[in-house]
Amino acid sequence: MTSPSIAPPSTPPESIAPSCTPGERATLDCCTLGAGPIDVAEAEHLALRLKALSDPTRLQLLSHVAAQGCGDVCACDLTEPLGISQPTVSHHMKKLVDAGLLTREQKGRWAHYSVIPSAFAELRAFLDLT
Repeated sequence: MTSPSIAPPSTPPESIAPSCTPGERATLDCCTLGAGPIDVAEAEHLALRLKALSDPTRLQLLSHVAAQGCGDVCACDLTEPLGISQPTVSHHMKKLVDAGLLTREQKGRWAHYSVIPSAFAELRAFLDLT
């Protein structure tokens, strides 16, 4: 049985993967957005979400919330693992809530956050390159 050939590390990636030329019809070898072009309103909507995700601290906070699956996470449990202050957690979590990526529920003194699955399904659908 022969093993599949693998390009040597010195081979540039562009010589391995086929590329699309301008005007060429998209094929399975080319990357295209699955849903096609979006309008201005959809672009603004997605840009708000993507902008919220462009901050490393927010990505870390989001990953801690998402790690709980459908459960919620108390803001009080986010300061220590990330080594950031409560006001910093609140600031970044507000940005994620405003972007429609998380929900916030007040439980006594503390805010609890959970992921909005449909928001991530929407981002996955947009970013789905075929």
